[in-house]
Amino acid sequence: MTFKINPKAIFWGLSVPLVFVMIRCTSSASDWDKKNRELIQQYGLTERNLDLPETGVAPNLENGKPMKMESFESVELYPGIMAKVFWGSGAMGSIVEIQPNATIPEEILPADRIMLVMEGEVMQLINGALTEMIFIKRQAPDGVNGGTPRADIVYLEKGSKNALTAGPNGAKLLEVYSPFRIDYLQKAGAKDLPAEFADIESPQSPNLSPNKVYDLYDIQLTELAPGAFSRLISGKNMLLSFVSMDPDSVFAQHIHPEEQMMMVLRGSVNQILMDEKKQMGINEIVRIPGNMVHGSEIGELGADVMDVFWPSRADYLTKEKEKIAAFHAIIPEDAKLELLIDGKKTQPELFFTEGPKWMNGKVYFSNMFFDKDFNADPKRSSTVEMDPDGTYRNITAGKMQTNGLYPYKNGNLIVCDMMGHQVVEMTTKGQVVRVLADKFDGKPIDGPNDVITDSKGGFYFTDPQFTMEPEKFQPGRAVYYVSPEGDISRITEPNEFAMPNGILLSPDEKTLYINNCYDKESWFPVQSEKDNFIWAYDVNDDGSVSNGRKFAKVLLNGDVLDRKGRSSGADGMAIDKEGNVYVATYNGVQIFNNQGTYVGMINLPSFPVSLCFGGNDMKTLFIVSFSKVYKIKTNKEGYVNYL
Repeated sequence: MTFKINPKAIFWGLSVPLVFVMIRCTSSASDWDKKNRELIQQYGLTERNLDLPETGVAPNLENGKPMKMESFESVELYPGIMAKVFWGSGAMGSIVEIQPNATIPEEILPADRIMLVMEGEVMQLINGALTEMIFIKRQAPDGVNGGTPRADIVYLEKGSKNALTAGPNGAKLLEVYSPFRIDYLQKAGAKDLPAEFADIESPQSPNLSPNKVYDLYDIQLTELAPGAFSRLISGKNMLLSFVSMDPDSVFAQHIHPEEQMMMVLRGSVNQILMDEKKQMGINEIVRIPGNMVHGSEIGELGADVMDVFWPSRADYLTKEKEKIAAFHAIIPEDAKLELLIDGKKTQPELFFTEGPKWMNGKVYFSNMFFDKDFNADPKRSSTVEMDPDGTYRNITAGKMQTNGLYPYKNGNLIVCDMMGHQVVEMTTKGQVVRVLADKFDGKPIDGPNDVITDSKGGFYFTDPQFTMEPEKFQPGRAVYYVSPEGDISRITEPNEFAMPNGILLSPDEKTLYINNCYDKESWFPVQSEKDNFIWAYDVNDDGSVSNGRKFAKVLLNGDVLDRKGRSSGADGMAIDKEGNVYVATYNGVQIFNNQGTYVGMINLPSFPVSLCFGGNDMKTLFIVSFSKVYKIKTNKEGYVNYL
């Protein structure tokens, strides 16, 4: 027996209809429980129970029945502030729409509150001062722009002072509370409410400091299961989980004692609820009571969902603790991203910075001019020498559009002259000593992109044909090896990679790593089976490679997945002496250990293009991103092959 909860019928009806509704609810609950226990036994699951306080308030989300958020009635919280309020057994949420300059007057919070800015900006009262909190949408990357998203979030404890004012364009917020807010329930139509609600007796330790604003994207991703990564926000009595799930992934039937309210933010989910499958799309929400058998089948675009758990989940927090420990073993807990150069405020002007490498106490990198459509101009491009403090100068300008570079023989650099179709040796004063590679099979190479040397004096370079000529010289995008004697060979088949970009050698030179920047895009001329992976190859004695295999899966963002793409934006890479790999991507600097396991991510205001280790101890990462250069300390010593 099933029924759909109607809050007005429950809270506004007369006593006789109220009794009737409650009888039907009890019957439905009994039917649900019986069927669920059968499924628990069928799937061999182990039920656990928690000692939780009773609120006496019926949830406005029925057990296992998805609802569209648009079906919730909007209620006025304050003048100019409307909300759709939903609640389960012990946690409640609200999607709040705030008109420009509207205000929540100062109040004392009656419950713990987690608040996320979903659109616009607000001035939020924190520790007695109004603090700006904002949302920034991800920019579509082009030759000039590549801003990453930002969504500010704060955790305020019960008893804190709360007030906020929306910015001139208004704002949209997500709020989650536990215990319930009586005033919100009243505004949503609830009646006969108690004077207060009891809180849980065994709270968790919050994983965020109260009264501190965080960018959601600075919070490390925790792998909850293969194909599911989440940013976890836990208070004492509730947990928010912002989960990204891979396309076509499947999560088998399982149970947990915590109640779960799940809302789809992007993509689609075929949600398994006991023995039924319910297709859920964007802005649909479902309540999954504790120990309800459930699972998920994810659609072809993947899915991003928000889960609200009551109470907080100790198992998730344990996984997060382990993941953060692994990340901080590489990036110190107190490490801060530091802006060294804003090339739009300094001279010479920087455009699209690329290929940084440390040599003799300096960082050398390329300054490539592109317009928004990636049309290049060597006459406006340069190669740059930078001191560790961010002071910099051109060593050559207006002659070539260089890209990747690397320390080479005689204290010189090996440089990819991408638009000049050649790899050259260049002094640190910008003088070209000689051409090292410009032809293969009697035809010019196209656009050498990134380069790495081996200890024998040979070198590898990628050529994704990212050049201005509509007709290319070579039959496809490829990777090449030039022996110490100068003989050039192609080590991957043409167009085996849709866009081979960053390249690395392991410190022992036994493994070559190649990443794939773009793939499965309607606007890109080549598609391959390399997708969003870094690939590893065994290096043979003659420099050739074999045994190509997936090394690491680079995480994608929703904008790419929504168009069925597999473009990670993977570009420059760095490696430390332990074999940990650092790759610049659309999402940030993604870090993988020497087994290819995802470790964590460094978030930047715009997506990183390339990076290198440097500093006196070789433990500083220098990261270039469009016209900006950043640095951050690490615990690891970077590896560079100095000939």
